[in-house]
Amino acid sequence: MDWSRIRGDFPLLAREVHGKPLVYFDSANTGQKPAAVIAAVDDFYRRHNANVSRAVHQLGSEATEAYEGSRAKLARFINVRVDDLVLTSGTTFAINLVAYSWALPRLKAGDAILITRMEHHANIVPWQLVAQRTGARIEVVELLPDGSLDLDMLRAKMTGDVKLLALAHVSNVLGTVNPVADICREARRRGIVTVVDGSQALPHRPVDIAAIGCDFYALTGHKMCAPTGTGALWARREHLEAMPPFIGGGEMIKEVRLDGTVFNDPPRKFEAGTPNISGFVGLGAAVDYLSALGMARIEAREQALLAHLDEEFAKVDGLRVFGHAPGKAAVVSFAIDGVHSHDLATLLDLEGMAVRSGQHCAHPLLEWLGVSATCRASLAFYNTHGEIEAFMAALHKVRKLLA
Repeated sequence: MDWSRIRGDFPLLAREVHGKPLVYFDSANTGQKPAAVIAAVDDFYRRHNANVSRAVHQLGSEATEAYEGSRAKLARFINVRVDDLVLTSGTTFAINLVAYSWALPRLKAGDAILITRMEHHANIVPWQLVAQRTGARIEVVELLPDGSLDLDMLRAKMTGDVKLLALAHVSNVLGTVNPVADICREARRRGIVTVVDGSQALPHRPVDIAAIGCDFYALTGHKMCAPTGTGALWARREHLEAMPPFIGGGEMIKEVRLDGTVFNDPPRKFEAGTPNISGFVGLGAAVDYLSALGMARIEAREQALLAHLDEEFAKVDGLRVFGHAPGKAAVVSFAIDGVHSHDLATLLDLEGMAVRSGQHCAHPLLEWLGVSATCRASLAFYNTHGEIEAFMAALHKVRKLLA
């Protein structure tokens, strides 16, 4: 695979920042977009722009075909039935859909919701809101010192009062890859419904949802080379049919009378209003692009980059890396003794280096790590070994300024 040629597919990566070549190490925040995705969105607005499912004219048919075509592409990409895939604005909306449409009507006082210490706020806050309104309680599974999930604690906490387990496929801070298929199989044996946050998994590794065996799987498009405001929720059919609509309006209905409404079949029952049509056209193009590269190749490329970065970080005195779980993804959160992460990221930016600093929407995890903030270098297949060398040179320069 000619990765230098593939890097050329991403126009933004050729720009400069503060007069320096851009090194973009923030793909866990949002992924960059290849020219094919940008062109697909541009072509939609130039040639096909119309609303979906609401017109018999040519443009309306073309828009609907492109929109539904993207749903079908995504379904094949993750190995699910197309009619079980609800298109959403992203993972946050998808998890909230489960919280309000599945959990809220079913949970009651005495029930428990099981989450893990490593969750993103999007997989914590909705469950807290549900617990407040139903009287259910939140139980937390802690981590081992290397940042992996304490599986013994997880099994011990899968008690009869646990009705739902929500966990990340891949941690956005530690890079830990959870054994979600094993966990979901164990939960299913005990009658526990599972919600998997796939935001950090889908852009970087092959994902077969049918093989995972979860009840719900949430994903976001903007981290996987697609436009912002795109994502999906996959759910088992029995859940989709039993769940009431989350938002009411157009397109999620079969018939509306003044005395009542007959709702559409899933997944459209949960897709009220005009969707982000151009964004989903872009998502379809992103799926085509990633499929052509091959997710196994992408994972191997990122693992090679991660090994290089880990090797360089190990040479830096006073630099701490958070998360050493075996087989982790190419996400490296780090801190340098005596240096505030925001200061470090700000000065790195002046050298053209884009890393994220802060708490990464994971306050409970950083509390467990014992730090107020970290820097995070998150890699993608379009990064290079040369960029890692440039990043390390910038890091050494900045560290001297902050000494």
